[in-house]
Amino acid sequence: MVIDERKGRPSARAVAETVTDPELPQLTLADLGVLREVAEDGGRVTVSITPTYSGCPALDTMRDDLVHRLDAAGYADVEVRIVLHPAWSTDDITEAGRRKLAAAGIAPPGPAPRRGSGPVPLTLGPTRRARCPRCGSPDTREQSPFGSTACKALRRCDACGEPFEHLKEI
Repeated sequence: MVIDERKGRPSARAVAETVTDPELPQLTLADLGVLREVAEDGGRVTVSITPTYSGCPALDTMRDDLVHRLDAAGYADVEVRIVLHPAWSTDDITEAGRRKLAAAGIAPPGPAPRRGSGPVPLTLGPTRRARCPRCGSPDTREQSPFGSTACKALRRCDACGEPFEHLKEI
């Protein structure tokens, strides 16, 4: 963690990068690509985040977790802004985040569908083929279009028989 020499505490960015996603706690908001910007101006910290999709039920928790973590680190004046442009995509997940998903038994998403200009449609329909995060086999099939959250599908590996969740491409 980067320590701000002048203040003797971690930078606001370093603190914000430790906050985990409430629905995917193995990932930080930075791993997930939701954490967009952290700016310090005097004693004020402004954090910009982008929800994974409109109506994301975890958005309030993300905001609260950022404010509480920064406050505990000595940043008392914190504003969290919701930024909708550019829209979040599963392509924003870092390579480290993808490795953490696979290590947790969740198949990381493949490339997101190409987008045109204008509004981004939310399509959480059938997912693409996903490799088993346990054995690596591409021989998997969808068991349910929804897993523990709307952004995940439940799949089963035909090779090893293990069920797993797959983070959908959006």
